[in-house]
This record gives sequence, C-alpha cells and structure tokens, in this order.
Amino acid sequence: MDKFNRTLRGYDPDEVNSFLDEVIARVEKMVGDIENKDKEIKELRARLEETQSLKDKLSQYERMEETLNKAILMAQKTSDQLKLSAHRESELMLDDAKRNASRIVNEALLRAEKIENDAATLKRNVNIFKRRLKDIIESQLEVIEEIDKIEM
Repeated sequence: MDKFNRTLRGYDPDEVNSFLDEVIARVEKMVGDIENKDKEIKELRARLEETQSLKDKLSQYERMEETLNKAILMAQKTSDQLKLSAHRESELMLDDAKRNASRIVNEALLRAEKIENDAATLKRNVNIFKRRLKDIIESQLEVIEEIDKIEM
C-alpha cells in the first residue's frame, strides 16, 4: 500500500488524489476486462449454438444416409460387395465426423468454463479491492475525525 507524506493538516492532498486517480484507473480497467470477458462468453455461446446446429445437421445427414443405404440395398442386390465397401466407408466418415463434433463441443465447453472461472475470479478480486478501498477510506475518515477532536 502507498504511504502518503504528512502535511500540516493531514496527508498531502496531491498524493492522495494521485493515488485515488490510480485506483480509479485500475477499477475502470477491471470493468473493461469484465466487459471483454462477457463478450468472449457471448462469442463462445454463439459458437456452441453453431456447433449444436452442426450436430443437428449431422443427425439429419445420418438419417438421410440411412435412407439412402436402404434404397441402395434394394436397388443393387447383385452388388453386395460394393454396398459393403460403401457402408464401411460411410461408417468411418460418420465416426470421424462424430469425433470431430465431440471434440469441438468439448473444447467450447472447456473454454466457456475457463471464462466463467476467470469472470468469477475477477469478480472476487473486484470485491476484495472494493472492501480494501472502503477500509482505507474509513481509516482516513477516522484520522480526520481524530484531527477534528484534537483541534476542538
């Protein structure tokens, strides 16, 4: 904590004002950081919605693929080997797509959790700062009250 030089009537007002300006700048920076974190959370939520949309589309494509596979089986009874190869390939692609979608969702959830933790930490730090600043101001008021008592 900064120490202020004493003057005739207490602490040096320029030093105190300078210190308060610094505190105000820090608080404003913290508020700006919180707003940036809020924007990041909104972006992650948008990404999560986009991921969900992609999962829905993937599910739709899976249903379409299943329907097409049934039609192919009916139309090409004589080409069982070709159908089996195509089916195996489509399963590999589907598994790969599922793994990628799962990875994207997990990464988005991890990022969202980290941002939430960061925001909570910031909030705690701001509360601690406000409590400390309040204590400082209250102690300064006590000093002023003591000075007033001495002068009377």
